Amino acid sequence: MERTADPEAAAPPRPDGAPRPLEGVPRQRPRLEAAPADAPAAPPLLVGPGAAAALGVRWGDRLRRVLPGPRRTPFTFWYALVLVLTSLVTEYAPASVVDALYRSSSTDVAHLVRDPVRVLAGSALWIAGGVVSAYSLCFLLVLTALELRTGARRTAGVFLLGHVVATLATEVPVGLAVLAGRLPAGSLHRLDYGISFGVAASVGALCGLLRPWLRWPALTVFAGMLLDDLASFTDPMTSCGHLIALAVGVGCWPVLRRGPGLWSDDR
Repeated sequence: MERTADPEAAAPPRPDGAPRPLEGVPRQRPRLEAAPADAPAAPPLLVGPGAAAALGVRWGDRLRRVLPGPRRTPFTFWYALVLVLTSLVTEYAPASVVDALYRSSSTDVAHLVRDPVRVLAGSALWIAGGVVSAYSLCFLLVLTALELRTGARRTAGVFLLGHVVATLATEVPVGLAVLAGRLPAGSLHRLDYGISFGVAASVGALCGLLRPWLRWPALTVFAGMLLDDLASFTDPMTSCGHLIALAVGVGCWPVLRRGPGLWSDDR
C-alpha cells in the first residue's frame, strides 16, 4: 500500500514559523538557534606561552605547599639553611677539620657529662650522610608539613624533645654499662651526631595529625623501616634511638591536637 499525504489535510504551520516535523519520519533534531549577541563569550583556551605560564604558577603553588619558606615555616626554613651551610663545610673543609668538628659536638657519654647543653645543640647541626641523604629530604618534607599544621614553636619543641630524649636514652645505658664493667672505657667516646632523632620524632608527631586512612599506613611503614634497620644490627644503639624518638613524637599527639597552648605561636 502506497503511503501518501493529502495536501489539503496538511497540518498548519507552527506559530513561530518553524516547519512542523514530517509524519512517518523518525524524530528530527530541532534546528539550532544562534546565540544572542549579548551572551558572554566562552573563556579562551590557553595555548602557547600563556599555558606554560599557567602551568608554571600551578606547580609553583604545589611546591610552596611542601617546601619551607621564611614566612610560612620559619623554623624549618632557617634550620635547613644552617644545615646546608654545615654540609658545605663538611664537603669542602679538610678531613682533619671535619673530624675535629664532629668530635667536639658528639653527644657521647664523656661530652654529655662535661658539657651537655653545648653538645646536644651542636650535634643537631650536622647531617649524617650529607645533605643528599634520605634524612635530609625527610627533614624538609616532614618538618614543613608539621610546622604548617602546628606552628614554629611546637615543631621546634617536638624536634628538640625527640633529639634530647633519644640521645639520653641511648647514651646513659652506655655510661652505666662502662661503670659496671660490661663495656670498655672507649665506649664513652662513641661518635654520635646528626638530626635523625629529631626527624623521627617529627614523623611520629605528624602522623597524629593526618587522617586515619593515611596516619596508620604511614606510621606502620616508617616503624617497619626502623625495625628492619634494628634487625640488621648495623648500629643497634642508633636504631633503638630512632624507635624511641618515634615513640616520643607519637606521645606528643594529645598536645598537638589540643589547640593553642604553651607551645603555640599565639602566646
